[in-house]
Amino acid sequence: MPNPDTELLFPPRIILDLEGLRDGPWRSLVRRVAAAPPASPERTAFVLMMARLNNCAACHTGSYRALQGCTRCSRQSILRRKESDEELVALFETARREVIGEK
Repeated sequence: MPNPDTELLFPPRIILDLEGLRDGPWRSLVRRVAAAPPASPERTAFVLMMARLNNCAACHTGSYRALQGCTRCSRQSILRRKESDEELVALFETARREVIGEK
């Protein structure tokens, strides 16, 4: 049976679920993005960044990640990342620049 928490791409509804996984810059980023309007470049960039980190494009109905659901997959992805908080924030900034069309 498919997990009702599984979507095609990272769902913005779980942004705040990632807040307490790291300290400092990561926590600040998550709070900032969660407070942004739904159609803002910040939210869109965060979804893009998380879709890349989670490899959402390769997820499919029968995969282990899909069976766990997006919340659990995203939490595990962030917890397992070797990058520092600052590097994750830099990945977000890269995605934000892409979303707004900056070079």
